[in-house]
Amino acid sequence: MFDPVINSLPAFASYFITAIVLLGVFAVLYDLITPYNELALIRDGNTAAAVTLGGAVLGFALPIAVSVAVSHNLYAMIGWAVVAGIVQLLVYVAARLALPRINEAIPQDKLASGIFLASLSLGVGILNAGCII
Repeated sequence: MFDPVINSLPAFASYFITAIVLLGVFAVLYDLITPYNELALIRDGNTAAAVTLGGAVLGFALPIAVSVAVSHNLYAMIGWAVVAGIVQLLVYVAARLALPRINEAIPQDKLASGIFLASLSLGVGILNAGCII
């Protein structure tokens, strides 16, 4: 009864561990391109930073999940993760162009800016995930 699950555990573990590592790498890169430290802001109770980082993480994770489901190949998942990471970093750049003061708004805990950036990240992440074939 549980044989298929038990037999799939090594593959599950390799995909899951790889995805977690990729998520960590993305979070570090995202933190490096922003002029503020999201984790420090979140520790200080900044809701806008929490919403923003959460949206970026979800926008990155969605394409990774879809790539696992459709490709069944660890290398393809890593390739799509690179694409998803680049796309999410470009979303941040686009948000800065659309709202030049967003770099000031997030540290000031202006939730409207955080929601806008998170929604943009999620929306593009969903589109990115849907385009994976």
